Amino acid sequence: MPPAPADACAAFRALHEQDCFILPNPWDVGSARFLQSLGFKALATTSSGMAWSQGQRDGAATLESVLAHLRTMVAATDLPLNADFENGYAADADGVARNVRLAVDTGIAGLSIEDSTGNPADPLFPIDVAVTRLQAARRAIDAAGTGALLVGRAENFIVGRPDLDDAIARLQAYAEAGADCLYAPGIRTREQIAAVVAAVAPKPVNLLVGSASELNLQDIAALGVRRISVGGALARAAWAGFMQAAQAVAQGRFDTAFAQAATGSQLNTLFAPRP
Repeated sequence: MPPAPADACAAFRALHEQDCFILPNPWDVGSARFLQSLGFKALATTSSGMAWSQGQRDGAATLESVLAHLRTMVAATDLPLNADFENGYAADADGVARNVRLAVDTGIAGLSIEDSTGNPADPLFPIDVAVTRLQAARRAIDAAGTGALLVGRAENFIVGRPDLDDAIARLQAYAEAGADCLYAPGIRTREQIAAVVAAVAPKPVNLLVGSASELNLQDIAALGVRRISVGGALARAAWAGFMQAAQAVAQGRFDTAFAQAATGSQLNTLFAPRP
């Protein structure tokens, strides 16, 4: 059985207090169970991975489907679960607060709130509006009383506004507004990472590693990052394997189509009923 929410939240918070840990992103029950078997200490959902598994583009999922997914994922694993909660699925701060409380009630140990609007012409909320939304999320989490961790995300580098100074200003404002952990997905260089870590210290920073990187775990830890997530990268890797195999089948290349496939016995052993 999954741990009680307060216990999961306490364990999750403790991971952020020292060193650097990897927070991989499963997209369904099977991927969560496999990642747990590898010894990871916590997991995080991925909005893109979930959406693709349902035949949708990233960002198209409804609040109801996301909440159902969170309940499923919490029940799937004994590990603390961080929720990719996008921008709170609401246009106003009151809506963010209401939805965050619904998310916390699923048993998650943390969740992130983005400052993206979803409008390509004006992709970021003004800082003051984004702060108000994050403050609402903070109040909702505190009212729930579980100790869930709040992550403030500056989406500059994801939405085509790669301004490091603005991203740092946003993260500092989010830290002041009550975010427990800060996250600027899309930063990649040592200089960018070090600047973000220094700007929000002593609060922990999450780094996205979603593509090939010259930095390894030791390099990233040395820069002061406390946690590393991979976003939709594992889901994309799984899709790549499926697509390549399916394309080979379509071409009748049965000699190569399943060369890298896991065996049925491996999967049956992995997914045997838990004691």
